Amino acid sequence: MKARVHVMLKDGVLDPQGEAVRHALLGLGFDKVGGVRQGKVIELDLAEGTTEADVTEMCEKLLANTVIESYAIELA
Repeated sequence: MKARVHVMLKDGVLDPQGEAVRHALLGLGFDKVGGVRQGKVIELDLAEGTTEADVTEMCEKLLANTVIESYAIELA
């Protein structure tokens, strides 16, 4: 089984990397970009029998800083 975890900064948390990307896009002439939020995607190859609850526990303990980040889990 595979899982994909999308981790993003929560709304209201300053995203300096996203702002740098937005600024660079504006410098390249992409003037229709109003904002950029940058995150990360973590792909996991999981053993048979791993549950979504197990992946949630991984996120809560290591993969996401839940104080400032949110996450979404996709199982495949």
